[in-house]
Parts: sequence; C-alpha cells; structure tokens
Amino acid sequence: MAVVDHEGLIVTANEALAALVGIAAPALTAQSASDLVDLAADGRTWHAYREVLHGRRSRFRCTRRLKHPDGRSMWAEITVVPIPAPEADSEGEGDGGTPGADDVNRPPGRVLLSVADVSDRRELQKRLRHLQMHDPVTRLPNRTLFFERLSAVLETPPYQDDAHPGRGRIGLCYLDLDGFKAVNDTLGHRIGDRLLAAVAARLTDCAEREGPHPTSAPLVARLGGDEFAILVEESTGTQQLTDLARTVLAALQKPFDLAGQRLSVSASIGVVERPVAGTSATGLMQAADTTLYWAKADGKARWTVFDPERNAHRMTRQALSSNLRPAVERGEFTIEYQPLVGMADGVVLGVEALVRWNHPQFGMLSPNRFVAIAEEDGSIVQLGRWVLRAACRQARRWQLDHPAEPPLFISVNVAVRQVWDSDLVTDVAEILAETGLDPALLQLELTESAVMGSAGRPLQALQSLSDMGVRIAIDDFGTGYSNLAYLSRLPVSVLKLDGAFVRGFRYEDGTHPSPADETIVEAMVQLAHRLGLTVTAECVETAGQAERLRRIGCDTGQGWLYSRAVAPERIAELLGARALEA
Repeated sequence: MAVVDHEGLIVTANEALAALVGIAAPALTAQSASDLVDLAADGRTWHAYREVLHGRRSRFRCTRRLKHPDGRSMWAEITVVPIPAPEADSEGEGDGGTPGADDVNRPPGRVLLSVADVSDRRELQKRLRHLQMHDPVTRLPNRTLFFERLSAVLETPPYQDDAHPGRGRIGLCYLDLDGFKAVNDTLGHRIGDRLLAAVAARLTDCAEREGPHPTSAPLVARLGGDEFAILVEESTGTQQLTDLARTVLAALQKPFDLAGQRLSVSASIGVVERPVAGTSATGLMQAADTTLYWAKADGKARWTVFDPERNAHRMTRQALSSNLRPAVERGEFTIEYQPLVGMADGVVLGVEALVRWNHPQFGMLSPNRFVAIAEEDGSIVQLGRWVLRAACRQARRWQLDHPAEPPLFISVNVAVRQVWDSDLVTDVAEILAETGLDPALLQLELTESAVMGSAGRPLQALQSLSDMGVRIAIDDFGTGYSNLAYLSRLPVSVLKLDGAFVRGFRYEDGTHPSPADETIVEAMVQLAHRLGLTVTAECVETAGQAERLRRIGCDTGQGWLYSRAVAPERIAELLGARALEA
C-alpha cells in the first residue's frame, strides 16, 4: 500500500509494495504513483484516477499488467480510495461538512493506493475460460467461442482500402462428416472421438496453409457432433473459400489410422462468402446450413457454394408449404379438365381432373409446383379429398345437364400418401353417395412406383375400390418397375403410357420415325391387352403420333392434339360435338 497526496505523489509506502515493484520503500517517497503502476496508459483510467485525487469520485479500481522485479509479467489489481480526514479536523471547520457525509465532492486530500498481485487468479480465470470455450475431444474452439468471434467480426465496422482489398468481407466453410454415425455405432465412441480429433488436426493444418495471412489463420471450430466450421476473416472472395474447401476435401479423403483401425471418411461442405456489412450471425449460419444441406442432397463428399437463386426457390417452396392447408380452406384451388379421347373414333370418353393453385402472390401454379410439397407435409390428404369431391360433383353435373349424351368418366390423381394416411375407401364411398356419381364413371390414377410396391393396407384399399366398381389406372407407366407379372395380381384396369415414349414417335430429321420407341410401345400394348387392360397414351401432340398409336392398338389418347386442360365450361361445349378430329 501507499499513501498518495492530492498531486499524485507518494507520501509513504509499505514494504509489501516496495517488494512488489522492486524499489526500496524510502525511495518510493515523492515518486509519481501513476507512473509506478502505469495509470496513465489510457485516457479513461487516467481520468478516473484524477477524479479520485481531486475529490470528485469516491473510489476507483482497475487491473494493470506490470513487470515484476524477477522479470516476469504480473497482473495487479489497483484500488484508489480517499483517506477520511481526522474527525477533529472536520469539527473545527465550523460550516464544513458533517462527519460521515458522502466523500464525493470533498476537498482534495490524501488517497490510499493498494496494489494486489492477482496473477494466479487471472491465470485460473484464463484456464477456466479456455476449458469453457474449447472442445475437450478435439481441443478446438467450441460453438460458444465460434459465435463470440463471429459476432465480434460482424460488429466491427469494416473498412476498405487499396492495400487490403479483402477488408470488409467474411467467409465460412461449414462441414459435416458423411456417415460418422456408422463409425460410432460399429466401432464405438472411443474410436469415434479419436477420428474427430484426427479430423480436427487436418482441418487446422489446412486452415494454417490456406489462411490469408501467415499470422492470422482462419478459425477452426467444432460446433457439435461431427460438424465443424472454418471462419475466414477478411476474405478475398469466393475463390479463396472454394480453394480452402477443395483442400479440406482432399485432406479428409486420405485414410486415418486409429488404434489399428484404418478408416476412410468424406465430408460435405457448405461455402458462404459475403460482405460483412448487412450480414448477421443468424443469417450467415442459416445460409451455411442450407448450403451444407444442398451438398449432402447433391451426393455428399463435395462442396457447394451458396446460391441466392436456389435459396429463393427454397424460400418459395417453404412459403408454399406453409400456405397449402389454409389455401384449401380459402378456396384458392381450381380444377381444369383434359379430354381422354378414343383413338379409334376420336370420341371424348372421359376427362382427367388437373388441379391448379391460384396463389395470391405467385399466380396460377401447375401441380408440379406444389403436389410434391403437399405429399411431404401431408396436406395432400386434405387437398386430394377436395379435388375428388369437386371432380365427382362436376362429372355428375355434366351428366345431369346432358342426359342425352353418354356420360363422361372422370379420372382423378391419387397420391400414395392418401392411401396410407386416410381412409380412402370410405372417402370415395361417401363422395360417390353424396354426388350420386356411378362408381364405374370414376377412375383413380396412381403412379407406377406407388402401385407396384403396394402391399398390406394399400393393396387392400385398391382391391376394395375395384370391388366397388371404381377403375384403377397406373399413371406414367414405363418409368418405374414395369413389372407386368406383379401387375397381373393387382386390381388395375388401365395403363397410361408415359409421355416419353409417345414423344419418341416424332419423325427424326423430318423423315424417319424411331422404330425402337414404336416397338417398345407396341409390345407394352399387346401385353396389357392380354392382361385385360386398356392403354392410354399421354402427350399426344401430332396427327402422326396419333395415327401410329392407333395402328398399334392404343385405346385412348390424351394431349394437346385433342385439347389442353380447360375450364369445365369448355368440356360442356365439347359434349355437343364429341367427335374430335385427330
């Protein structure tokens, strides 16, 4: 300790302070206290110290790094407090302050300076923080330290200059080991941890070799599980990040020798690079996570760069998904109908119901924009039920409005999830009873892959529908299993040939047809007929295609040659003239 006067000079000091600074106690007298313990190193500390000396502040404390007499650095906690004036002095001042009053704004007097060596405490705090901020398995910075560093980078105002063109940009390689769970499950967590530590060592080596500056390598962190991140500050552009990702993939592809086990792993990497300005930690990590997902979806063992356009498509998809169920309730869906025409005489025999979404933001959407999404989130059950009811009601209305004409059958697409997640048989029975439509006038279309894998409940449902009199059709036939042997055991009555076969019927170079396509289609038609099935050709667009399909025995056709999908009013007009020229 030392007593310091109002000018900052030491009046007296004890032996402990003398030993701490390596100067004899008498020699400390009249020395500047601020110079002794480095209080003038920064303006804020110097100002606070002077405020205590001049009686305008009641206390001041700070921590300073000082040089110990033995040459080592030490951390010292410095406290400066006023020394209360003797009580007799206070009473003798007449109009002076009362004893015990607040020390703030007192007349300048002496202060007590105390210096405590807190090096051990600081070292302990440092070690505890290191443990708190680092992963015990890989010794890498953990998720907490990573986000602390990321936030600090994003909160620091960037600047640009010609000498440092990378200033103001940030890059991130976010990677995940492919198949790491299998290593843990088969070889145990001990080997899994060793693999993670070995991966961390290779990532650190890659970062040190690929860093923008030798003294400022990218930060490598383990975010959890088998997820790692490499943060590149002051990025020079996307090329730097992709070069780093390429180096990482090459390094990880080399086998790992761990406790007698030779392991090979791969990684998927999401790469994001952008300006610091306008970037948030949440936004950067969301982009990285999305890009990592793309890398895995594209086949794994690769890096993928964030694509704003692809992300916009994902966001659109997400927006559609969140609005599907409410859209059914709001009546945003409509149905158009495409004629199914007899190939022999060109007579309209039925129509296929094709749903459209009149989205308030994106306009009229075709089924390929939303049906797959509806199947994923389960809303296809609600939507499919609505389409089935609306289509059957419309078919019955045509029948009642045109009693003199043979009734049209209505073909409705059914997703396999409708068979699994709902009581489709009950729904169909109720809707047919409600609308009064003959079951023989309803045809349900399922994709080939859905029908061919049918067993258990789906097969029972198809059989029940067939027993009810409903026709079952396989849509896009020829693109999936094409197992006619299995097909013979299913309650199917119609095959719809995929449009890829029919498009091959066009003349090549304007003169020669493709004999292979015609041979394949002819064989499928003959086999289907022998199984007692009828065949519908999709995507019939030219008279030449129609003639060739008619010649090989195809029963019905569907496509732009006859009509596009149209509103129900147009179908009513066609009922007056059912023969369409092919």
